[in-house]
Amino acid sequence: MTTEAGGPAGDFIGAKAAFFCGGGVLTYLRDDKPGLGWRGMWDLPGGGREGEESAEECLLRELEEEFGLRLAPDRLIWRGVFPSIMDAARPSVFFAGRLNRAELAGIRFGEEGQGWELMPRDRWLTRPDAVGELQRRTALAWAALTAVPQ
Repeated sequence: MTTEAGGPAGDFIGAKAAFFCGGGVLTYLRDDKPGLGWRGMWDLPGGGREGEESAEECLLRELEEEFGLRLAPDRLIWRGVFPSIMDAARPSVFFAGRLNRAELAGIRFGEEGQGWELMPRDRWLTRPDAVGELQRRTALAWAALTAVPQ
């Protein structure tokens, strides 16, 4: 796993990930409920830490809850530690990985969000109705992944 951004993540607040498949990124449309952060915006899989779980455990639990996908930790091929967009005094962890078409076909969308899409990467990176900081982190991850031969 490659790390783009440094810093300790022992007290991280949560984890998100960009999962790429071909030219697309796995995204979902957040619920549009009062009081919800980034309501009605496009987002990426992931969420808040529970208990003492590791960043990998947090992300993979959220991925299963949100999309019904169970992946092994070695499928997370890039990692960066950044200030949390929820609390800039604490770190969050951002991962990147790849999905295949069979995994996409197996998605069972959970109860959070209005729907999901394998969104073309360039569209995700330029949407005004997406979580902007996650767009920036996706671009960093993509640049790192494409700089290294597969």
